[in-house]
Amino acid sequence: MVEEGEGAWSEQAVDHFLRSQRIEARDAAAVRWFHAANSKARAREAARSDVHMIEADVVLRGGQGGNGDPIMAHPPETDSDNTLQEWLKEIVNTDKGIKLDFKSLEAVRPSLELLEHVKHRLRRPVWINADILPGPSGSSSVVDAKGFVGTVTSFFPNVTLSLGWTTGWHPDKHNKGYDWVTVKEMAQICNTLPQPVTFPVRAALVRQSVSELCWLIQQSDRYTLTVWTGEEDVYSVEDLLYIRENFDKTRVYYDILEPQNSEFRKAIVA
Repeated sequence: MVEEGEGAWSEQAVDHFLRSQRIEARDAAAVRWFHAANSKARAREAARSDVHMIEADVVLRGGQGGNGDPIMAHPPETDSDNTLQEWLKEIVNTDKGIKLDFKSLEAVRPSLELLEHVKHRLRRPVWINADILPGPSGSSSVVDAKGFVGTVTSFFPNVTLSLGWTTGWHPDKHNKGYDWVTVKEMAQICNTLPQPVTFPVRAALVRQSVSELCWLIQQSDRYTLTVWTGEEDVYSVEDLLYIRENFDKTRVYYDILEPQNSEFRKAIVA
């Protein structure tokens, strides 16, 4: 039986925020994000902002293979002024959904144990993210798919899984998109999962992968995309509008950086 705190976890984020009257239409682009809320200052800023979802990164203190506490940092950083326990304490007092991004399997179990202590106070979307497959030009190591999905679902069978690919982007060459092999492998991993799944996809690589990604999210009405961007990536607001025109608006979230974020939001309201 689903506990009350986890009820919202099995609901699409767009539906949760519409039902709680935080957005006006069933449009996933209306869901606003705060990215990399890792330090105490950034977490505090995110908590006080008007966003709907807060994204942050979790590693073990001391880095990969470390046995320290789960802390809020993005590799290659291995230390932080903020532990996951302190971060959760700050964020549970808000009405914002959370996305926790893991770069190693070792950090997952101790983090979920901490999350379990506050789950009754998190009646809002909770997403657990990892890159579980190699993707276009990806060079980072992947998090073991079976281990990650198995560990997360053993704690929280209803939580939204955010399952991505490692990717790269290079300014001076043609960047390939997500190919059929990669999306079909992802579909195979997810086809028996009962909970919502979102696929984080890199904005600069989506336009050349529309057919493949359309096919992927058509495999289940539980699937969505979350468009994200690297700090150095070059892509245009037109690319974002092209994505919006080619996918169901209720099924694509945009966790993107400035200035494109503001320009995109102005363009879709116009």
